[in-house]
Amino acid sequence: MAENLSSLQPNEFAGLAREVDQHEGLNQVLAWAGRHAPGSFLPQIVAEVITQDEFTHDVIVPYKDVFLVYDTT
Repeated sequence: MAENLSSLQPNEFAGLAREVDQHEGLNQVLAWAGRHAPGSFLPQIVAEVITQDEFTHDVIVPYKDVFLVYDTT
């Protein structure tokens, strides 16, 4: 579930939320990023992976003017 913790306007956030709410795994995130125009993402797509514990990681994906954070297990 996408949560707006940014300064995006509600209509901007709604469009982005519709896209990211379909992501069920990192493979879908990477495929989605690969379909966007150059410049929407950094070349490496995933900027950082932060280990929370041995099973949980936060994956940070810079996208345009926001950072998307995926909580993965």
